[in-house]
Amino acid sequence: MPWDFETEPDYQAQLDWADQFVREEVEPLDLLWDGLQFTPPDDNLRRVLDPLKKEVRAHGLWATHLGPELGGAGHGQVRLCLLNEILGRSSWAPIVFGCQAPDTGNAEILAHYGTEAQQERYLRPLLDGEIFSCYSMTEPQAGADPKEFTTRAVRDDGGTSRSSAAESGGGWVVNGWKYFSSNARTAAFFIVMAVTDPDGDPYKSMSMFLIPAETPGIVIERNVALAGEPEERGSHALVHYKDVRVPADALLGGEGQAFVIAQTRLGGGRIHHAMRTIGLAGKAFDMMCERALSRHTQGTVLADKQFVQGHIADSWAQLQQFRLTVLHTAWKIDKYNDYRKVRKDIAMVKVLLPGVLHDIAHRAIQVHGALGVSGDMPLFRMLLGASVLGIADGPTEVHKVTVARQVLRDHRASDDLWPSGYLPRRLAAARAKYAEFLEPGAEAR
Repeated sequence: MPWDFETEPDYQAQLDWADQFVREEVEPLDLLWDGLQFTPPDDNLRRVLDPLKKEVRAHGLWATHLGPELGGAGHGQVRLCLLNEILGRSSWAPIVFGCQAPDTGNAEILAHYGTEAQQERYLRPLLDGEIFSCYSMTEPQAGADPKEFTTRAVRDDGGTSRSSAAESGGGWVVNGWKYFSSNARTAAFFIVMAVTDPDGDPYKSMSMFLIPAETPGIVIERNVALAGEPEERGSHALVHYKDVRVPADALLGGEGQAFVIAQTRLGGGRIHHAMRTIGLAGKAFDMMCERALSRHTQGTVLADKQFVQGHIADSWAQLQQFRLTVLHTAWKIDKYNDYRKVRKDIAMVKVLLPGVLHDIAHRAIQVHGALGVSGDMPLFRMLLGASVLGIADGPTEVHKVTVARQVLRDHRASDDLWPSGYLPRRLAAARAKYAEFLEPGAEAR
């Protein structure tokens, strides 16, 4: 079995270029156009972005997670992880490299389940960075539990019966409410998960629909801002779908396939969040080390203080453990090409993710003192981001349950009253096995 911890020299050279490119050319965008990452660029901003994207394409690093037939490099998840570690440092970098959330996950399910016509209409411009998308799944009353969803899509039979409409391939009418539909206000289209068979198996009762943003009946009631953001920056929409009519070809995948599609989309989204978090947590770690070596107090630099050394050691260990776990999970995805087989691993990195970012950002804040909690440093936003990532794509507690259930499948209950590790019984068995080598009377001791 091949096993190595080195990156191929050719790809490492690409990563080295990407690292310098992001630091020198892309990170300044975070300061000048903060909050505009998912807003269609005006002519002025396009003059900045287009040359950067062109350079990324020239270096073969545009949308590398997708195959050549879709304009990507088909690098797979391990290589994407190594790249995302760099891109995670900057909020603009994923957009410049064509792999931003939520569009990467949406592109993935379009690539897997979309028809040729759907891919031409939605996927191509999405991959070109010309449009943005919205994944509209969560509901106000249901949170992350799809079995509690009430948004409905019924056959638009034009007055005919349900069965005759189904036979004629008629369209659909969508009604319901969705919450935290990110980037809804700037998205060109929505991917909406709706109940199409309320009396069926909960895991086969829902379907997904591709709905253009200009479709009548889509009402964005309000855009919710995260804590600390000004209200006008809100990008997580409460959406009312009110008699939204769509044609039959708006269905993504087959009827009743929404749950399967969602797992594909969310599995990719969760591991990609983890990849980028390596970079973001690493950025906080670098800031902490720089501050420890630069700041003097009570006669020496902070780096000489044992408490600070403890912060650095704990953070480095935590970051390295997390990085290797994410890389191993990415390797498994590439190996099996089946998110279901890696469900436990993806859930595990999703559980670890917010804690790693929170702990390292919090320690970095402590080392920076009052400066760390000020708006002059990005550390407090990272701390808030850790809380957001603990909820996005399913709360941490749900993923812990998934991990536990998956782990327990590989174990079994004891056969009787005593655990298998019960020492008196194990000792008796050991004595019986090696009785001929024991001194007389040893079995009585």
